[in-house]
Amino acid sequence: MAGPNVLDPGKLRLGVNIDHVATIRNARGGDHPDPVRAAEIVARVGGDGITAHLREDRRHIRDEDIRRIQDATDLPLNFEMAGTEEMLAIALAHKPHAACIVPEKREERTTEGGLDAAGLHNQLAPIVGKLSDAGIRVSLFIEASERQIEAALRLGAPVVEFHTGEYAHAGLDGDNERVARELKRLTDMAALAAKNGIEPHAGHGLTYDNVQPVAAIPQLAELNIGHYLIGEAIFCGLEAAVLRMRELMDDAR
Repeated sequence: MAGPNVLDPGKLRLGVNIDHVATIRNARGGDHPDPVRAAEIVARVGGDGITAHLREDRRHIRDEDIRRIQDATDLPLNFEMAGTEEMLAIALAHKPHAACIVPEKREERTTEGGLDAAGLHNQLAPIVGKLSDAGIRVSLFIEASERQIEAALRLGAPVVEFHTGEYAHAGLDGDNERVARELKRLTDMAALAAKNGIEPHAGHGLTYDNVQPVAAIPQLAELNIGHYLIGEAIFCGLEAAVLRMRELMDDAR
């Protein structure tokens, strides 16, 4: 269900990925900690959306979590999914506000790199079409490149989410030149996407230390952040972690 901030052009939205609450739960089995409780906290402290990735191997979010998350809050659900018939059927059954198509490999720890929307056009086109026909806002999780934006245009995707992993990794390596290069690439491609009528989002590896230069990119409409916030929540609580990230994002604008 779409909340009041879904398309507010004056605000950089924060979508909180709650996958890793479920990762901790699944490590021991049972029902604790419950990702639904995390969704409720995010809604209470002013988060703009919930992101959840239902992976093929169900390593964190489970099928039954999806409906429970939707029922728990009025925040829009961004359903991350592989471009497969199985995930298409689940998305069509639950009708989330948005479906973000991501690359997925069973052996990876987390999503590595962006979706090759250009190379996978024929596979993705019917999936994007069916999601769009169902009223689900389609997003493609891509590298910030002209080729991938052109592919998103051909596919008719209204949203792209830029993979910010290279930017984050460059900062961890202390490679300031690469940080500047990656930030310029994100900035240029956000402008290109917006110029072509595509709403640009960004996410992956964003932290308190590196979020502000990305948040300052004027065309970006939303950041999706998960692993870092859940990690910080261990020490300060999820409410405080989300509020701090929200503060940093707002200050950058």
